[in-house]
Amino acid sequence: MEKIFGFIGAGNMGGALARSAARTVPGKQILIANRTAAKAEALAAELGACASDNITAAQRADYIILGVKPQMFPELTAELAPVLAARQSPFVLVTMAAGITIERLRALLHGDWPVIRIMPNTPCSVGRGVILYTAEGVEDADVRAFLAAMDGAGELIELPETLFDAGSAVSGCGPAFVDLFIEAMADGGVACGLPRAAALRLAARTAEGAAALLLGSGRHPGELKDAVCSPGGTTIQGVRALENAAFRGAVIEAVIAAWAKNRDLG
Repeated sequence: MEKIFGFIGAGNMGGALARSAARTVPGKQILIANRTAAKAEALAAELGACASDNITAAQRADYIILGVKPQMFPELTAELAPVLAARQSPFVLVTMAAGITIERLRALLHGDWPVIRIMPNTPCSVGRGVILYTAEGVEDADVRAFLAAMDGAGELIELPETLFDAGSAVSGCGPAFVDLFIEAMADGGVACGLPRAAALRLAARTAEGAAALLLGSGRHPGELKDAVCSPGGTTIQGVRALENAAFRGAVIEAVIAAWAKNRDLG
């Protein structure tokens, strides 16, 4: 039986996941709803999917994917609760809101519904992302079907819900930290005379390649760093400058700050 995927919220993350689903799921099985109808219609047209509204998506979809911000959940769940209570067919709720636990979502919806909680990141839009997931009350076959539909997003990693705040501080917030690093690398290149476009491409490709080498080799990042640092060479001088600026400490503090904010949102 064909599964229907209903995306409620077509913003950055909701839109990225809808695009990921469209890589593996026919457009006729994707419903897209958004507070601004024109945005849903534009994304649906792009993907060959069906524009919808919140109520219709909640009534028809087998997977109801809630892609709105945490502060919008009280209003959205108040709208959806009676619709879900009236449904006769089974469904799975999928939530990606930071800080909103499965228990909290069920309380807002007044129902002990099956839930898959996910935390995607923005590289999902180009198929190179990470989606953290955990499921509660969901049949194994339904979990597998969802994972298969999201395969075009990148890598899906199961994580206990108790670790979601920490995991999303790394993978969910991490693209912004990496982008900041890439921008800074490019700025340094420009300061040394490189054209801006060349500096950005060099920095981005270097970050991409370093990550691929780490994942492909299975080696510790410290070992890979040491391999580039020749005695008395240029790289170790750059590493020294980063250490003097407390680079690693700043990154650690950024992750901890994001983790603490995730907990506050809950």
